[in-house]
Amino acid sequence: MKEKDMDVVILCGGKGTRLSEETTIKPKPMVEIGGKPILWHIMKYYSCFGYNNFILALGYKSSYIKEYFYNNRFSQNDFTINSDPLTEPQFHNLSGDKLWNITFIDTGLETLKGARIKRIEKYIKTENFHLTYGDGLCDIDLENLVNFHLEHKKMATVTAVRPPSRFGEMSINRENVVDVFEEKSQMNIGFINGGFFVLNQSIMDRLDIDPMCDFEFGPMQGLAKEKQLMAFKHNGFWQCMDNVRERDFLNSLVNKNEAPWMKW
Repeated sequence: MKEKDMDVVILCGGKGTRLSEETTIKPKPMVEIGGKPILWHIMKYYSCFGYNNFILALGYKSSYIKEYFYNNRFSQNDFTINSDPLTEPQFHNLSGDKLWNITFIDTGLETLKGARIKRIEKYIKTENFHLTYGDGLCDIDLENLVNFHLEHKKMATVTAVRPPSRFGEMSINRENVVDVFEEKSQMNIGFINGGFFVLNQSIMDRLDIDPMCDFEFGPMQGLAKEKQLMAFKHNGFWQCMDNVRERDFLNSLVNKNEAPWMKW
């Protein structure tokens, strides 16, 4: 299988409590940026590099995400239907999103990230796969990221970025091996976890379906100790959406036609 067919796993199960003015009625990945859910922006970005097989690990308000994509074909396109209920609709102006193959998997309401990943294991068909969160955007070169991962032949690659403070920190040596992986460090210096991973399926041996199995705490820290976690340094744009201020900032970039991730 060509690497262009690599599956993309997106973690979409969190509650997004710091965006409660929106997330009381919708899951965080469905908060809109420029009139489209941030999840759509993330998927569109992967699709620009030829990655169109998506697996969404759902949790909080999962039906909202399912219904959006199920109904999107009808709300966004012109179509003809026949009164015969067994006849499929005929769509007339499908967008480039028609190439997307999306698998929706409920992974539990209170499940931590590691367990969410483990619970979608059987749906991943590629030896290596992308993993990202449903609330972050960047302009990373995904082709270079994949090539980097395949060349070093270790178990995991994490994108390392230099954003504002308050995030977890990573210590990276001269060979780009991650020596220390600390989530939500208070040091606020150096590189942090940017959330765009490429993982080998062997990572599943480190995870468990137990809802308390985390991803950053435990598994990723263990990989760092074993020198199995490599860092792909990204010095370009990166921004997560944890609060209203960050949502408004991303919206402003779209409204000014200055969104670095919009390569379509």
